[in-house]
Amino acid sequence: MTNVLFICSQNRLRSPTAEQVFAEWPGVETASAGINVGADNPVTPELLQWADLIFVMERAHRSKLSARFQPHLAGKRIVCLDIPDDYEFMDAELVRLLESKVPRHLR
Repeated sequence: MTNVLFICSQNRLRSPTAEQVFAEWPGVETASAGINVGADNPVTPELLQWADLIFVMERAHRSKLSARFQPHLAGKRIVCLDIPDDYEFMDAELVRLLESKVPRHLR
């Protein structure tokens, strides 16, 4: 089982969509969180410890993650999806982007 964590800014649109899209993926357990203050479900050291693979939506998320949680990222694989904050929750175009970018990293 691979534990996959999806991170966006507020954990309201992009990362919860990704969590839901890949929740039924074979051999994958999903969770999502937000890196910004006030996120619905904030990133925690415990979530980072749980994760085998971390997806961030933007480069800025990777920078914030490294700045705030560096000691908890040792040996973690972090993939930036380069998906801007232009989509609503479960937006068809967002789902298409996720389905085109994420699976190659799950094998």
